[in-house]
Amino acid sequence: MKQTKDKLIFKVSLLSISLFLMMAPQISSALPLMYHAFPGVDQAGVETLSTVPNFGIVIGLLISPFLVRKLGQKPTVLIGLLITLITGTFPMYATAYLPILISRFLIGLGIGLFNSLAVSLIPQFYKRDEQELASMIGYQNVMGSVGAALSSFLLSYLVTISWHAAFAIYFLVIPVLILFTLFVPLADKKQNAVVAGQSANKVPVPKQKVNSKVILIAVLMLLIFMFYMPISFALPSLIVTEGIGTTSTAALIAGFSTLVGIPIGASFGFFFKRLHDKVFPLGFALVALGFILISLANNVIFLFVSVVVLGFGFGIGVPYMYNWLDWAAPEGSINLSTTIVLILVNIGSFVSPTVINLITGLFNNTSPRAIMMLSAVAFLLIFVFALYHYLKVHRQQIKAD
Repeated sequence: MKQTKDKLIFKVSLLSISLFLMMAPQISSALPLMYHAFPGVDQAGVETLSTVPNFGIVIGLLISPFLVRKLGQKPTVLIGLLITLITGTFPMYATAYLPILISRFLIGLGIGLFNSLAVSLIPQFYKRDEQELASMIGYQNVMGSVGAALSSFLLSYLVTISWHAAFAIYFLVIPVLILFTLFVPLADKKQNAVVAGQSANKVPVPKQKVNSKVILIAVLMLLIFMFYMPISFALPSLIVTEGIGTTSTAALIAGFSTLVGIPIGASFGFFFKRLHDKVFPLGFALVALGFILISLANNVIFLFVSVVVLGFGFGIGVPYMYNWLDWAAPEGSINLSTTIVLILVNIGSFVSPTVINLITGLFNNTSPRAIMMLSAVAFLLIFVFALYHYLKVHRQQIKAD
């Protein structure tokens, strides 16, 4: 009989919670329909409805370890899913701006409660199998993209009904809630107390901690997402201002860039098995190349090719970072380590427009092409570090042999 971790239904159920990690801001395509729905609220205020979940996610990430300690991992995930379902669908029935704004904050909080667990639960089942762990981490990384793509497809129809209907995408939480409840066996509260630092026999166990490798990974992830986000907020401007296409073209390419990462991330285990730590420099070299090509693009075909290169590099580079984190985190501290990394990822994503515009402003050039070139330079520096890291690890392996 198959062990639980080898069953397909278990793997699907475990990975399914990751569908919602990128879904909170997906309602942004419905914002134009909402600009005149709230008298007295300006356009910037309405657009805040798509960004405020970032604050909620950070708060949720901070609260999550305390809930895990008190209730256990599975109840924490289920509470997060319930909050996501209730607050995500709330704007379907609400008409006032402030309650909707609060619900958008709370959906981020709900997602934040299980954000780190979506990653850290995987090594609990697969840490003894390096290749299986790499494969599951790769699948986990693309599930957010799958959720974003699925919600975008549904939104393309729902927005034709009304902006209220757009929030029906969060009913997708219901089947995931059922799957996780039925098919993911996790330690009960008593056993989770051991994980949290309180054994059943009151024997003290070491508190969760981080080491220098975890801090390094967290800082790198902050920089990676800070300089990657221009693909979201600057690419549409580049396409329109440079006459490459229309806003529809921008939406198409943005959706395409999301889809590119899905098969690449799902194949991470394949690439890691053959390239091992070479994946690190290779991935971010391709990201840098992708940004360079995008900054030079002058037609749609060139831009599509550039996005493929960028998506390929990002699709293998980021899963490597999470795989590295799983092995670098101190024993029993993967939850804390993952939480710290995800907090910095969200901070990096949130401050990206401000930091990018500040840096390009120093050179008196805030054009979309300048922004893309700045990201290219940043990822070239990350590539240099990644190459140094690989050569260092490679030398250590040679000495060990």
